[in-house]
Amino acid sequence: MVHHNNDTIAAIATPPGVGGIGIIRISGPRSLTILQTLFRPFRPHETFPSHRLYYGTVNSHDNTVLDEVLAVYMRAPHTYTREDVVELQSHGSFLVLNSILSEVLNCGARLAEPGEFTKRAFLTGRIDLTRAEAVIDLLQARTDTGVQLAVGQMQGQLYHRIEEVRNGLVNIMAVLEVAIDFPEDDVELIDTVEILRQIEQSVEIPLVRLVEMADQGKLIREGVNIVIAGLPNVGKSSLLNAFLQEDRALVTPVPGTTRDTIEEMISIKGIPARIVDTAGIRSDAGSVEELGIERARRKMREADLVIFLVDASASLTEADMELYRSIGNVKRIVALNKIDIAGEDNAASMKAAFPDVQILEISAKNHTGLSDLQETIYNRIMGEAPPLSEREACAPNVRHLAVLNQAISGCARLREALSVGLTVDLIAVEVQSVLDCLGDVVGLTTTEDVLDKIFSEFCIGK
Repeated sequence: MVHHNNDTIAAIATPPGVGGIGIIRISGPRSLTILQTLFRPFRPHETFPSHRLYYGTVNSHDNTVLDEVLAVYMRAPHTYTREDVVELQSHGSFLVLNSILSEVLNCGARLAEPGEFTKRAFLTGRIDLTRAEAVIDLLQARTDTGVQLAVGQMQGQLYHRIEEVRNGLVNIMAVLEVAIDFPEDDVELIDTVEILRQIEQSVEIPLVRLVEMADQGKLIREGVNIVIAGLPNVGKSSLLNAFLQEDRALVTPVPGTTRDTIEEMISIKGIPARIVDTAGIRSDAGSVEELGIERARRKMREADLVIFLVDASASLTEADMELYRSIGNVKRIVALNKIDIAGEDNAASMKAAFPDVQILEISAKNHTGLSDLQETIYNRIMGEAPPLSEREACAPNVRHLAVLNQAISGCARLREALSVGLTVDLIAVEVQSVLDCLGDVVGLTTTEDVLDKIFSEFCIGK
C-alpha cells in the first residue's frame, strides 16, 4: 500500500447488502470540492460549516438526482484521518451507493485501499499502531469480552503500558549518554546495580506480564474449536442444541442421524468458541456415514478441546474406550450424559474408567449440569490465567507477542552487558535495541511492509 499525501480517497463505509442507510466516506484535500460539486442542499447556502448535517440530493454529472441524502463536512484536523472528510448518508441500496461512489470518483477521488482511512489516521499521528489494530479487532469481535478488549486497546491501554516501559528505558539511555559524553566521569555517573534494578522492575516485569497474558488475548480475539465426540446416540446433537438453546441439529433415536459436522459459534464466558457436533463413530457405518466419521476424526485431531460424551444410561463398551484413546494428546473433558435416567452405580463405574480426566454428569435433554460444563470448559481453556475482568492491558495478536519477546531477549542481553562490564557505548546499543522493539509495537519504528500487511486486513472503507 502506498500513501499518497495529496490524494483524496473514497469508499462505501457500510457493509454490502440492503439496509436503511449507507455511507460514502471521502477523505483528502478535494473532499469539500467534491461535496460542493455533487450535493444540492434543499436550503441553498454558500458555505458548509464543519460538523453539521445538511439535507439535500446527490446529483450526477448530467444533474440526474441519484438519491436524497444527509451530508456532513468535517474540517481537518478534527476528523478520523486529520484530513478534510465528507460523509454522504444515502439509502442503503448497493446500486444507489455504487452510483454515488462512481460520481465521487469521477470528481477526482480514487477508490480507497483496504484500511486506508485508518492508515491515514495512524500516519497523521491521530492514533498509534496499537489503536489502529484495535479497530479491526473491534470490527471482528465475536463476544462482548472481545469488544471490551478492543475498546480498551482503542483507548490506549496497551499503548500507555508500552510508553511507561519506554520512558523507563529513555531515562536509562539519558544516563548512559551523559557517561558517553563525559567518559572520565563514568564511574560516578553509572550505578550498575541501580540500572539493573530499573531494567528488572520497570522493563522486564511489565513486558513479561504482557506476554503472559498474550495467550488469553489471542483466545479472546480468535476463539477456540471445541468438538463434541462420542458413539452414535450418546446425545451429541442434543448437547449442541442445549449450548445454542435452539433445535439446530436433528435429534432422533436412529443411530447415524448426524452424518456430517455441524458447526456453530457460542460464547463461553467471553471466549468465542466454535462448537462442532460430529457424526457418531462406529464400525458398521454406510459409505456416506463413513465420510462423516472420517471428518469427525479429523476435527477431533484439530480441536483445542474435546468433549467426550458417554451414555450414562447404558453400559460402557470397548468401542467407547477405543474412541476415547484415539483422541490422543488433545485436551478433553468426559461428560456422562443422560444422567437423569442413569443409575448411580452405573455412573460410578463409568467414572472409574476415566481416572485421569475431569468428569461431569449432565443431561443435555434437561439442561442439567450445563453451567458446570461451561465453567469446566472455560477453566480448561484458560488454565491458570487471571479472570478477564482483572486485565488492564494485554497483547492480543501475534505481531505484538513476537516483538515483545524480542524486547525481553534484548533485556537479557542488556543485563549481561552490564554484568560483564561492557563499555558504556555498547550498553547503550542494547538499550536502543529494546527501545526499537517497543517502537515497533506502537508504530514508531515499524517498517512499511509490516504496516501494509496490518492495514491490508481491514475492509475497504475503514
